[in-house]
Amino acid sequence: MVMTFSALTAISPVDGRYRDKVETLASYFSEYALIKYRVRIEIDYFYTLTGFLPQLKPLHTDAIKHTLQEVYLNFSPDDASHIKKIERTTNHDVKAVEYFIKEKFDALSLHDYKEFIHFGLTSQDINNTAIPLSLKEALNEIFYPEIQLITETIKGYAEEWKNIPMLARTHGQPASPTRIGKEFQVFAYRLDEQLTLLKTIPVSAKFGGATGNFNAHHAAYPDFDWKTFANHFVNKILGLKREEWTTQISNYDNLAATFDGLRRINIILTDLCRDIWQYISMDYFKQKISECEVGSSAMPHKVNPIDFENAEGNLGMANAILMHLSMKLPVSRLQRDLTDSTVLRNLGVPLAHTVIALKSIEKGLKKLLINREAISRELDAHWAVVAEAIQTILRREGYSQPYEALKTWTRTNSEITAQSIREFIDSLQLDDAVKAELRAITPHNYTGI
Repeated sequence: MVMTFSALTAISPVDGRYRDKVETLASYFSEYALIKYRVRIEIDYFYTLTGFLPQLKPLHTDAIKHTLQEVYLNFSPDDASHIKKIERTTNHDVKAVEYFIKEKFDALSLHDYKEFIHFGLTSQDINNTAIPLSLKEALNEIFYPEIQLITETIKGYAEEWKNIPMLARTHGQPASPTRIGKEFQVFAYRLDEQLTLLKTIPVSAKFGGATGNFNAHHAAYPDFDWKTFANHFVNKILGLKREEWTTQISNYDNLAATFDGLRRINIILTDLCRDIWQYISMDYFKQKISECEVGSSAMPHKVNPIDFENAEGNLGMANAILMHLSMKLPVSRLQRDLTDSTVLRNLGVPLAHTVIALKSIEKGLKKLLINREAISRELDAHWAVVAEAIQTILRREGYSQPYEALKTWTRTNSEITAQSIREFIDSLQLDDAVKAELRAITPHNYTGI
């Protein structure tokens, strides 16, 4: 049975269950979007040529520029469908775009100039500018605002909870206390650092003809500085960074670095999700829940940390694809093979899984309710953690083998309490002032700076 496409019949959950969460990405990574970006590159390239080539000088006017830009600014799904229809004849997607624009030129009475559309180019001059441009704009307009929202939420909690002490755990065991706000600030700091690094990676593009040497361009206009022209077009007009030395396709090295940067951010977010999941399981946090929402189909009392679990799963999906993209794309046989083409068509998939995760994390963070009583009880139950402070001060005072003394005492006492700690301190041969200093230390105030 043939079914019409809908959210219920989509093969990928990105276009099915989660479509409403990632709908905005369709403007950058759908087949329609790719075609539109190709049209945009072809049009902008043609108009840039009008400022340099003598035959095209009559077209170098603001009026013509506006008229040509309208072709892609008003680009519609019907236009994309028409190009797909042309492609069924050409069996070549970029050539179909060229023929579509030529039709537009005929309609605009510009038929005398239409052979300068796609002049001297190969398909990858279009693909390897269109795709980086779509990625750059998707990052700027979708990804960065989403991740910034999460970072600011985390920073808000870091400030709100900066004075709340919490038992730390290293290797899963009770360790020197920390503060909840500080632990949240760690994640904000990590995200800020990696976002800064990611934004330093150039969004690169290839533009140099069939094998990167401007062969056709040079043959037609041997005295023209095509390298300078291409740098101007890619760097200034498109706002990308032209790769100076390439084969027929992009080197993809900077694109791979971008994918690795996104992957590192997703790893930090995975770490965040797992920590918050653990804190919820330890009862450090409760979760707000709407009255109608169901936590478990069988256990009415449960409020599961599903937002963080959903995010972790989607971050894993995203990173698996991002890793393949970063490892595969820079590798191509000789001057090119076609493996990059089909792989790049999946560029929107890891971005979609990442956006789904970001929205889930933001939703989960907003549900958090701190449980101070549980956190305080946990600190009161682990007075042994002040042993580090005591032995360190004893070192300062020149006390003989303080670490060993505390090690023996803490491991031979089955229950270490505020009272037993006080009795231990009283047994030490120390000045009363030092003993008072030691007695003042509790799991609640031993949180460092």
